[in-house]
Amino acid sequence: MRIGYTLMTEQRGPRDLVADAVRAERAGFDFAVISDHYSPWLDEQGHAPYAWAVLGAAAQATAELPLMTYVTCPTVRYHPAVVAQKAATVQLLSEGRFRLGLGSGENLNEHVVGRGWPPVAVRQEMLAEAVEIIRALFAGGYVTHHGRHYQVDGAKLWDLPEQPPPIGVAVSGPVSCATAGRLADLAIAVQPERELLTAFAEAGGAGKPAVGQVPVCFDRDRDAAVARAHAQFRWFGGGWKVNADLPGTAGFAAASQYVRPEDVADSIPCGDRVEDFLEAVRPYAEAGFDELALIQVGGDSQPAFTEWAEHELLPALRAA
Repeated sequence: MRIGYTLMTEQRGPRDLVADAVRAERAGFDFAVISDHYSPWLDEQGHAPYAWAVLGAAAQATAELPLMTYVTCPTVRYHPAVVAQKAATVQLLSEGRFRLGLGSGENLNEHVVGRGWPPVAVRQEMLAEAVEIIRALFAGGYVTHHGRHYQVDGAKLWDLPEQPPPIGVAVSGPVSCATAGRLADLAIAVQPERELLTAFAEAGGAGKPAVGQVPVCFDRDRDAAVARAHAQFRWFGGGWKVNADLPGTAGFAAASQYVRPEDVADSIPCGDRVEDFLEAVRPYAEAGFDELALIQVGGDSQPAFTEWAEHELLPALRAA
């Protein structure tokens, strides 16, 4: 299984994210993914730079590190024709190292443009239509589209890479698995559930890779790691049915106010025991994931984490 690094925009400023990408490449991570947010989940995280500007800089600052959005929502805040243009440009800047990860998004980021937040069934329809538009633009030529949710009038990508970026689609249930199996080159998931990958394969994704993601919190002081994970990542246990609909950091703070530090430590490995991190990764390998991106919780802890990962964690993961 390939092990990746997460550039988490919610907890790091833009220049630091680019430096983190350079460190991740030097440490030997197999790829990097980046979140695409307009807001952090909690005030304690404190950041939300524009992911696509960071990607352009990271593409120039690194030499071989594959890059991927994890994930971009091409439905409300961004029109799919604009997403196609951005993705094609990053693919050119990175010389073929980019993959476009897409998902149906969260209210947290999408409500800011004042278009409301559709119900989940509509969001899934919008995602499927958006992927079809992006694919059509990647194919070259002019695209005009009059669909249920989107209008495209004579759009063309004038700077198109020879190989368009592979498209990944986030899966969380039967509808998204069907969309991904039909339209995507890879599946994306944040839970180690074999059933999701089986449904993806049955819908047309057989033989295509699956990319997962898991939070971890390295620190030589385990108590400090637990405190940091609780402060910045206690929202994570809410589940995506809740997390997709809350509109702001105050909502996530309220929803997670009764989550205890020990609750977070039960689901996120904290400290510096490599064995604990292996246990967090193993379910993804057993479920059939081909790639897994690690999220190190805490912006300021990134340099220490990548150094530890280079010398201890990555060798242990590859040996396992």
